[in-house]
Amino acid sequence: MSKVMNTPRNRIKARLLTTASAVALTVSVYLIGSAEAADVDRPLVWIELGGQFEQFSGQGDTFAPPFISTYDWGAAGLTSPAATQSMHVFSYGGEGSISFQPSDSDWVFSAAVRYGRSHGARHVHEQPQGPTLHSVYAYYVPGYGFPCCKSRTVNEFSSNFEDTRTTSSDSHIVLDFQVGKDVGLGMFGHGSTSVIGAGIRFAQFRSRAAVNINAREDVHFYNYFTGFTAPGSYFAGRYSPAERHRDFVLFGQGARSFGGLGPSLTWNASAPFVGNEEDGEVTIDWGVNAAILFGKQKSATKHQTSGYYVRPKYGHSVIAYPPMATRTRSRNVMVPNVGGFAGLSFRYSDAKLSLGYRGDFFFGAIDAGIDTRREATRAFYGPFASISVGLGD
Repeated sequence: MSKVMNTPRNRIKARLLTTASAVALTVSVYLIGSAEAADVDRPLVWIELGGQFEQFSGQGDTFAPPFISTYDWGAAGLTSPAATQSMHVFSYGGEGSISFQPSDSDWVFSAAVRYGRSHGARHVHEQPQGPTLHSVYAYYVPGYGFPCCKSRTVNEFSSNFEDTRTTSSDSHIVLDFQVGKDVGLGMFGHGSTSVIGAGIRFAQFRSRAAVNINAREDVHFYNYFTGFTAPGSYFAGRYSPAERHRDFVLFGQGARSFGGLGPSLTWNASAPFVGNEEDGEVTIDWGVNAAILFGKQKSATKHQTSGYYVRPKYGHSVIAYPPMATRTRSRNVMVPNVGGFAGLSFRYSDAKLSLGYRGDFFFGAIDAGIDTRREATRAFYGPFASISVGLGD
């Protein structure tokens, strides 16, 4: 048996194994020493402050009663009031976090807050024809005999138009409390980190919107000999030409909210790209997050539409619409949440500047409906920037 073990081939294998073991041991000692040195030098506490400019989705539905959907606004040279209710969908805000990592541990304890808000007002008035002055040469008969007659010029002011005033406000706040562990072990290079964490996330969204619409549709003039015609000059007959149109007024308000709390998981990683920590380096950062939020979804809306026809000779008649409709809904919901970010950091031993792009999606968080419930996803996505300072050794 000793002869088999002492063959040249086995001796070569033994030497290779011994050499590899020695190299591995040397590298391990070097990495451990480097890690210990880094642990001694790295700050214990990081404080981060920043801001974001994000686009968001999940606003409430627009108010669209029948007079909006049945009239051909484009043919009249107007924009539909349903479209002019649309507001800008950008929010801005700030964020901050604090994290603590003991000098002799890979565990990281952190708390973070993100806040954003949006407010806007919009007024759209469209009246492509005017007001237009229609000069009509009108014949009328003072009595019932012919051919005695007189003539005069009748001036009529009229035009289709739409006037929409909209205001909206939106705010959101997201709180995170996390406990994580750095499990990177240098897998992305010396100085890299890979922290897997678990904790609790709280999110709250609030929004309000109000709209007032005044519109005039289907303007025509009436000739008592020939009936309704397009605007222009006509032979008017016994009476001067009269105007026919439909006028509408819409008032609407909506308030929506969601607040929820639940468990969350995160993975945040960073890898050196160029430079070194002592003289300054650039790192590539990325991360993903997931949570399940349990909370309450609320919606309160009210709206009222009124309108009337203006008809020649017979004055006007009211268009039948129901009285003001008020809807209030509240529901317990479970909201899945996923998100992620990617960016670059310019880092020194105790300071860091970060730039990146982030997205966060809360599925079915908002009741966007007016008269009936409709789930909508509240999403935030856009660029962010932050400055971090390290404290303690």
